[in-house]
Amino acid sequence: MLSLYLILGGLSMMALSGLPACLIARNSNTGQGLTVALFLGGSAAGLFGTARTLGLATPPSLNLPWGLPWGSLAVSVDPVSAIFLMLIFTVPALASVYGLGYWKQSEHEKNGRRLGLSFGLLAGSMALVVVARDAVLFLVAWEIMALSAYFAATAEDDKYEVRRAGWIYLIATHIGTLVLIAMFALWRRATGSFALEAATGLPTRTAGLIFALSVAGFGFKAGLMPLHVWLPGAHANAPSHVSAVMSGVMLKMGIYGIVRMSGLFVECAPWWGAALLVVGALSGIIAIAFALAQRDLKRALAYSSIENVGVITMGLGLALLGRALGRPELILLGMTGALFHVWNHGLFKSLLFLGSGAIIHAVRGRDIERMGGLAKKMPATAILFVVGAMAISALPPLNGFASEWLLYLGFFKTLESSSVTGISLAAIAAVVLAMIGTLATATFVKLFGIIFLGSARSGETEHAHDPVASMTFPMGILAASCVLVGIFPMLASPALEAAVRAWAQGSAGTLAIAGIAPQAWISAVGAGLVAATAALALFGASDSRRRARAGNAQRRGPTWDCGYAQPSARMQYTGSSLAQTLVGLFSFALRPKTTPTRAIGHFPETAEFESAVPDPVLDRIVEPAFEAANRALPKIHVFQQGQTHLYILYVLIVTIALFIFGGLGAGL
Repeated sequence: MLSLYLILGGLSMMALSGLPACLIARNSNTGQGLTVALFLGGSAAGLFGTARTLGLATPPSLNLPWGLPWGSLAVSVDPVSAIFLMLIFTVPALASVYGLGYWKQSEHEKNGRRLGLSFGLLAGSMALVVVARDAVLFLVAWEIMALSAYFAATAEDDKYEVRRAGWIYLIATHIGTLVLIAMFALWRRATGSFALEAATGLPTRTAGLIFALSVAGFGFKAGLMPLHVWLPGAHANAPSHVSAVMSGVMLKMGIYGIVRMSGLFVECAPWWGAALLVVGALSGIIAIAFALAQRDLKRALAYSSIENVGVITMGLGLALLGRALGRPELILLGMTGALFHVWNHGLFKSLLFLGSGAIIHAVRGRDIERMGGLAKKMPATAILFVVGAMAISALPPLNGFASEWLLYLGFFKTLESSSVTGISLAAIAAVVLAMIGTLATATFVKLFGIIFLGSARSGETEHAHDPVASMTFPMGILAASCVLVGIFPMLASPALEAAVRAWAQGSAGTLAIAGIAPQAWISAVGAGLVAATAALALFGASDSRRRARAGNAQRRGPTWDCGYAQPSARMQYTGSSLAQTLVGLFSFALRPKTTPTRAIGHFPETAEFESAVPDPVLDRIVEPAFEAANRALPKIHVFQQGQTHLYILYVLIVTIALFIFGGLGAGL
């Protein structure tokens, strides 16, 4: 029980960490320092408690009555919870340290304390979501998480775009919550309890409906397409360390919900896994294509998060398919790959968002087309960003490759002989995963090349420099973690295998990752790549010193001039032109808008070209629908006369209608 008390104490400390700053002057950095200290203390306690649970045979649990008429205060930490808790207790703590330099209290008097309070509540409520074992407690924690994320993401609510993104998020997340309420109500009716415990004997149709509602409700939070409408705007407009937590951790609460609910069923139908494979594949391909087309740095990272959620969902689909068809190796590879990618995405996407914050902090903007040449002025940020870019592109020897490799093995395993017709079609997911990886590489080549290489495209980069140590240190920890986990993936295998067995309820058998996916060669190849890179770097440094001693020091000049006497930054590739070919291949889904201006005459003075890629769901479906409703609904005001006798008449008409339709229903 000590482990559970440490976890509950840790999440409470994080949730309340913002209170000390509220008692100190709003322009004082002391309150922010106390907030971070309390947050780190809670994180350390939670991590220690979570680590202790990994060696326990029986998950620690606590069930206490409370004053509400439903449910109870039931909490527990099993191996599945531990996987997500380790992420929750790590990434937000690093982001809070980052905030000391990025969002100083003395520079943000109006919203600094609000951000600190909501940031702590967000982290604490996510931990409570993961340990809750009662549907009512789960929904309470879920709502606290939703509201605290709203207040954290809209810290700069004096800006129109921030307010707009906040309202879209608030509406979308509560639509998802309504779906979850319906799901838990059906669960209560089917099982007779709000307890989130394994259920047997559920009718097939009821179980399928509960699963479908869980995917829809949790899909809003995870950002699965087409339920992603809130995500690009919210992540782009939130403070960067909040974006890191929302993308790296909060999206995983949606994944956790699907994992938790699907693990409560003793039996599942094959279509469950097939559905998740399709949804994940479509989300992955379309989202990374949209990321490639963006010129807003943080919106590109946001769409990339949707892509990675799609990859994780494909792994969950493979595991569910293996569970339905009695294939333990598919369960182990699919769920291990999915949960491992939950960890890995939390590391490298948080690194990239923190890196984007350092860039935005330096150039005061998110438009990559106005950047360029930052590697010379921000070398440390460039190195850290390229580590994250390589990791998210699933390139060895980094952690993104380690988790996606397990998924590849699982998809190819479906090609082996099977008594079930059609299971081999799941191997198509390997092709989809390869396509996603290719597009991800192209996306981050574009981002890194346009931002850090070449020449400055505007004067906004003139005074750019690497951030302070409080911002660089968390990025360094995350980058080192990406390298360490990538070279030694077997370090995570015991915790992941325990989580898979807890989820599979015995259907995973006694298989181990080491038996079907030897990881030692990953370590050997990874160590070799790191050694080769270090050797090349040392050779380059020694060669530069040798040239300098010989009097042949390198001559400095423009990055690129191609023989022009007066090169201009406008001669470089832009991000849009670099990605134009691939964006054109996906124009059927992206449907880009272009507004060219014709160049008139042989020597036109000005000519402009503008392109944009609106979101297919938000900009083309949701917003037009709301605008149409806004035009139509005022016509209903004619019924709102403010006269009591008319309202009584309305009630009478509705009552009579209910009696009539009720009688017809009873007759049928």
